[in-house]
Amino acid sequence: MNKKQIKRNVVLGILFFLPVTFLLFMYPAKHNYITLDIIEEQVLDVTSFTSGDEETIQLKDHITILGFLGHQPIDKLIAMSNLKELMYDKFKGFKKFQIVMVVPDSAKQDVLQLKNELSKYEPLKYWHYVYGSDNQINQLYSSLNLITNLDAHLGSNKVVIIDKELHLRGRLDDRTDNEKQKNTPVYQLKSYDCIEVAEIKNKMSEDLRIVFTEYRQKRKGNFDSTTRRASDLKQNHE
Repeated sequence: MNKKQIKRNVVLGILFFLPVTFLLFMYPAKHNYITLDIIEEQVLDVTSFTSGDEETIQLKDHITILGFLGHQPIDKLIAMSNLKELMYDKFKGFKKFQIVMVVPDSAKQDVLQLKNELSKYEPLKYWHYVYGSDNQINQLYSSLNLITNLDAHLGSNKVVIIDKELHLRGRLDDRTDNEKQKNTPVYQLKSYDCIEVAEIKNKMSEDLRIVFTEYRQKRKGNFDSTTRRASDLKQNHE
C-alpha cells in the first residue's frame, strides 16, 4: 500500500469516526438536561413576610435559592459568603433568579452586619431578606418537608432550590455510580450545605443550571418537565 492510499484511508477514517465520537459525547450531555427532580409540590410562598424594601418579595414565578438565617444571622457569614461567591455571582445575570433569606422579626437589626459584609464590594440586587414571626418561619420550613430541622435559633447552613411553580427541586436519587453498583439504598438530596464548598460548587451549581435550561426549553415548547420525575419514581417503587 503506497503513501497516498494510507493517507486517504486515514482521512476517511477520521471523517467517519469524528461524527460518531461527537454524538457519543453529546448523548450523555443531552440527558443531563432532562430535568431536576420535583421533591415537594406545595411549598408555601413568602408573600405574608415583610421585607426592608417597598416591593413584596415572592417565590412564585422566580427561580429561588431559599435559606434561613435565624436569630443570629452573623453566625451564617461563612455559609452565606460561600453562597454569594459560588452561586449568586455565577447566576445573578439569569432572568428571574433570586436568593431569599428568611429572618425572624426580632433579628432585623442583627442582619445588618451580615448584609454589610456580603455587599461590601457591590450591591446585591437579587439577594433579598424577608422577615416573619417564629411561627411563620416554622410553617414555611415545614412545607419543605426536609429531613433535618432548623437549629435552636431557627437558622440553617443549608439552602434549597424552589422553582417558579413553588416546587422544591433536588435529587430523588443522589447515589454515585459506584454506590448504585453496590446496591446502596437510595437517598435523596433535598438541600445543599453552604459550608461544604464542593457540594455547592459541584452539585448545586449543576442542579440550578439544569433548572434554568429546563425553563429555557419550556419556552421553546420542546420540553416535558414530568419525564425524569415520573421515571425515577417508577424505578424507586419497583
